[in-house]
Amino acid sequence: MSLNIEELLGADADALLNHTSKTITKDMLMLPNGDFTTEAFINTNRSPQVLRSLEALYSHGRLGGTGHVSILPVDQGIEHAAGASFAPNPIYFDPENIVKLAIEGGCNGVASTFGVLASCSRKYAHKIPFIVKLNHNEMLTYPEKYSQIMFGSVEEAWNLGATAVGATIYFGSEDSSRQIIEVAQAFERAHELGMATILWCYLRNSGFKKDGVDYHTATDITSQANHLGVTIQADIIKQKLPTLNGGYTNIGFGKTHKKVYSDLTTDNPIDLCRYQVANCYMGKIGLINSGGASTGEKGTDLNEAVKTAVINKRAGGHGLILGRKAFQKDMSDGIKLLNAVQDVYLDDKITIA
Repeated sequence: MSLNIEELLGADADALLNHTSKTITKDMLMLPNGDFTTEAFINTNRSPQVLRSLEALYSHGRLGGTGHVSILPVDQGIEHAAGASFAPNPIYFDPENIVKLAIEGGCNGVASTFGVLASCSRKYAHKIPFIVKLNHNEMLTYPEKYSQIMFGSVEEAWNLGATAVGATIYFGSEDSSRQIIEVAQAFERAHELGMATILWCYLRNSGFKKDGVDYHTATDITSQANHLGVTIQADIIKQKLPTLNGGYTNIGFGKTHKKVYSDLTTDNPIDLCRYQVANCYMGKIGLINSGGASTGEKGTDLNEAVKTAVINKRAGGHGLILGRKAFQKDMSDGIKLLNAVQDVYLDDKITIA
């Protein structure tokens, strides 16, 4: 499809398309490129089998060979309840349609639950990279709690043909220490078996909301979550797009430095995201941002998805992991939206800021 990026970005077009980052400049980063897997990982402890898995992921789909990725994640049947997730388009109660959407949408890979991917692994595991989500926050407990628990083993993911495993840690939560230990051990085992690792680095703490402001998407503390994620050897980091700054300073906890705010960030969304990239070892570990919830409106979802992609790409990120905006629509519309996001990364005129 042909995109009018300026029109989709609207009033934000100039600030996003013509911005030059002077905080952490692009020459300081390892940038996405067709040989990224080799450049970033050849001297690491990742085995040849892990390199092969990473290359399979980076080489698949419409963005294959660009250093960018477009991943379809559908773990919402657990994380947000099946009814809440699939009622807008009930065909996705059938796991095969999830995989079909990822394939027809030209994605690099599909991330979903043990049950979804196991149910059709013999048919599709060799046709598109599978990313098995190891843990979830099941939302049937009442009162509701926020606790990621393992739903299966790394060996089980390997047996069903996974190229990679994914997991979530709720950094900042009371339960985070257990999750860090469990996921670090799972990622070690995944690397032993030759699979790549992707970490959902989310913040979760009621104290991160203060004076009516929600700092769960503040770049200073989300970036620290990223840094913890690469510390336990995630090969790709998934993070929400930052929307503000000053989590540490306004909440009044942790450790930070005044230069984080005076020198290393600005109010421009690209610079906020650039700080997230910097905390992924200056881009040596790829940052993918999440696509967020669907508004239910095709036009609004398209505008938001394209804007997020432009910010991520110009910041030096590796792509988007976008689910609800795609699968809560007719499949044809979901494919168009996925392709529109991919077109941002295929557009040579949209460069690193």
